[in-house]
Amino acid sequence: MLKYVNTGVVFQEIPDEVTLSINISNCPCHCPYCHSKYLWEDVGTPLTSSEIDDIIRKCNDDITCICFMGGDAEPISVNRLARYVRLAHSHLKVAWYSGKQLIPPVVHKPDFDYIKVGPYIRHLGSLKSPTTNQRLYKRGPEGNFIDITFRFWRK
Repeated sequence: MLKYVNTGVVFQEIPDEVTLSINISNCPCHCPYCHSKYLWEDVGTPLTSSEIDDIIRKCNDDITCICFMGGDAEPISVNRLARYVRLAHSHLKVAWYSGKQLIPPVVHKPDFDYIKVGPYIRHLGSLKSPTTNQRLYKRGPEGNFIDITFRFWRK
């Protein structure tokens, strides 16, 4: 079962969105130099559809997107919750930050508006660095995913 440790309303994770970020624990990636090692353990509150409803309700309609941060140990569960958000909160966009290089084939990508892939590799930098290995994709009008990582780079 997915568990989350904390949430926050953030402005930099997804371009042009006010995003409710949900930090999911039990991360199997264990990236060296990870800034969120507290998410490596299987701790926190079970992340259920009713818990998501409660979290969203507390945001008072201030958000435009919900982002699952992690959940790589249970991608089918992340997908199930994304589908739930899409149906129950259709006004919100849905994003997933995965530390994996590829999204598993069991995941139904059209349930997401944004998908970030890639482990953090210190010498390549974060999404803000043009040398990063990480990529953020946005679902386009045709249903294909377009790389928008460049939106994080300063000119």
